[in-house]
Amino acid sequence: MPKVNIDAALVRRLIATQFPRWKDLAIRPVDFGGWDDRTFHLGDGMTVRLPSAAAYSLQVEKEHRWLPRVAPLLPLPIPVPLAMGVPAENYPWHWSVYRWIEGETAERERIASLSQFAADLAGFLVALQRIDTSGGPAPGQHNFFRGGPLNVYDGEARQAIAVLDGKIDTDAASAVWEAALAATWHGAPVWFHGDVSWGNLLVRQGRLSAVIDFGTSGVGDPACDLAIAWTLFKGKSRKAFRAGLAADEAMWARGRGWTLWKALITAAGHIDVNPVEVEKSRYVIDEVLADHVHGA
Repeated sequence: MPKVNIDAALVRRLIATQFPRWKDLAIRPVDFGGWDDRTFHLGDGMTVRLPSAAAYSLQVEKEHRWLPRVAPLLPLPIPVPLAMGVPAENYPWHWSVYRWIEGETAERERIASLSQFAADLAGFLVALQRIDTSGGPAPGQHNFFRGGPLNVYDGEARQAIAVLDGKIDTDAASAVWEAALAATWHGAPVWFHGDVSWGNLLVRQGRLSAVIDFGTSGVGDPACDLAIAWTLFKGKSRKAFRAGLAADEAMWARGRGWTLWKALITAAGHIDVNPVEVEKSRYVIDEVLADHVHGA
């Protein structure tokens, strides 16, 4: 399928034909729209999100079904869909209208206390994990198998380690990956977010104020939600996050594995293409490897 051009003009046409009550509202891209979807302001109180590829389109109906159910049970706001659009105007997938949630993405300089932020985030994730999972979406294509066993990505991780030979400590990376694979999860499935990253966390007045983008959510092993321990937190804040989650050694090891896999494939995929992304990924790899040796 040819690349779909998603711009404000397309959104304007979709809104005008499918939700004419909103056709006179201003439409403009958000400052940080993510990668899986293209997001636009609709007036002052709503957003429009359109999947950027077929792989992400599976998430739309899942969010419309489940987010209204879990939102009232959480201690912070999450996106709640207002309307679901259908394919039209040469755009091939379902899409969503959401209520706008105020806040800025969680860049370090916007956070008053990383340790408090870590504790608040842990509390949110614990509340998410306590929600009834009956009928909830198991890991699969809709969320790229987040929440499932790490061995789904064993081939990718090992290939990336080989590609990065000479650029990272490949022996240490292999040891972390093997430890993660060995830390088999035996718990009952729980709800997880699937992409807990700074861009999906909102801040107001220095505190965590909302959690957004549940496209990779599901029910299964919550260890995939630990990645932020090595991408944003460090030292005291990392310890506060782990303590808030009551993460045991096995869960922490799997969290390292999820984090390492993503950093490895990102670094390997950007060699000789995007040195900035490679350096960001190498930082995360180094954090994971150090934590494996010395602990949080």
